[in-house]
Amino acid sequence: MQLTAPATRPTGVRDTDGMAVASFILGLVGLLVLNVFLGPIAIVLASVALWRGTGRRGRAALGLTLGVADLLVLAFFMQADSTVSWSF
Repeated sequence: MQLTAPATRPTGVRDTDGMAVASFILGLVGLLVLNVFLGPIAIVLASVALWRGTGRRGRAALGLTLGVADLLVLAFFMQADSTVSWSF
């Protein structure tokens, strides 16, 4: 007697798909605001999603690329401002 329905697909795949989408969204938003925080988070999420074998490899790759772009934009603005920190 089976009390629960069998899972149609492993929950790990669903989790990694969510990580891939989250990395894409955080990388995209990070281009505009808080790139010092959102860029590394997008890189980590995309890397974990790719390592675990997500079904959304393209989305994870875009999240990884946008995370790196966030850090490059930060470095560019810091170089253009001639400072190592943000001044308010």
